[in-house]
Order: sequence, then C-alpha cells, then structure tokens
Amino acid sequence: MAVILRRGPTHWCQVIEWDTHRDVFTNGAWFKGRIYEERCDVSPDGKLFLYFCHGGRTRPGYTDSWTAVSRPPWLHALALWPWGTTYGGGGRFTGPRQLVLRVAMPVEPHPKHPGHGLEVTTLSRQQHLDVHQSTKEPDTDWSGLDHGGKLVFCRAGKVFRRSRNGVDVELANFNERRPEPVPAPEWARVPAAEGTPMRRRR
Repeated sequence: MAVILRRGPTHWCQVIEWDTHRDVFTNGAWFKGRIYEERCDVSPDGKLFLYFCHGGRTRPGYTDSWTAVSRPPWLHALALWPWGTTYGGGGRFTGPRQLVLRVAMPVEPHPKHPGHGLEVTTLSRQQHLDVHQSTKEPDTDWSGLDHGGKLVFCRAGKVFRRSRNGVDVELANFNERRPEPVPAPEWARVPAAEGTPMRRRR
C-alpha cells in the first residue's frame, strides 16, 4: 500500500491511496497547503499515514504547520503535534503503531488529537532521520521500485510501471482534476487502538 500526493492546482494537494498489488487507486482528502512528501511515511501494515504539512494559515488553537497521523487516504488527525515552523517536522514508522518524530526534544500532542494506541519516540541529538528521496530516473517527477522490484515513476501527472522487457505501462492519469474537498468518513476517524492511551518514550 502506498500514498500518492498529487499537487495542483496551485496551493492544493490530493491524497490518493495506491494498492500496488492490484493497482487500484482510491481518492481521498484534498488539502489546501503543502504536504512535505519527503517527511511523510506509511505504516508497515499500510493502515496509517504520518505526514508533515503547512496549512498556510493559523486556526484558533492550532499552528500553521503540524505533524499528524491519519488513516489513508484521509488527513483526519488521529494524532497531531503542533509545529509552528517548516523546519524539522515529520517522522518515520518503526512498526505498525510505533513511530519516531523528527525532533530531538519531548513534544506533546494536541489535546484534541492525542494519538490513542500509538507508541511515540523522539530522536536523540546524535540521531538523524533520512528523508524519502526519488531514485532520480531521468525525465521523471518521481521514481522508485515497487515490492516486485519493478521501476514505478510519475511523469506529467501520470503513474507508470516499467515492465521486465522495458515497456512503460500507464497505470493512472491524475490530470484534469479539480479540488472537491469532503469530510473524512467515520472509519477514518477511529483511533489507532480504541481507548488505548498513547505512550511516549525516549
């Protein structure tokens, strides 16, 4: 399971879930702002999405940027850590419900998004988290390998997979889309583990 962050039109991003075994694409949240894809991650079981974003404005009780955990392809924050800057932020999953935040100090979640069922750690000052990077296939916007070892890449709003004999097969075309934001469904609002408090350790 993978998450695609489709950018455009200006200031908008759409979250799309990709079942890479069946090549099924599921539309999700539209977000007005920037989601920093290199600081995002998907849990090993594909059921949670960790993201860092800048919303462009400050809402009462929130900052203009934050790290959060949601159920893909939605952005309803099961856990949310206010950031207030685009420096740092984001993190990595180390297990299905275990994650490390990209910050070298204790941070508290927002009281309305406590992260039930998650075990959260922070970096020591000697640790460092690599960012997700494209393999830089020529003439692509992003590229990498799927679980079968085949090249997958994005170019001009489309997703492709290169077959064993070198043929590029178009899997999806996300052009001509326009923002249609809708609320996250009820299943996307269920905590990672109902009623279990978040645990934090260093």
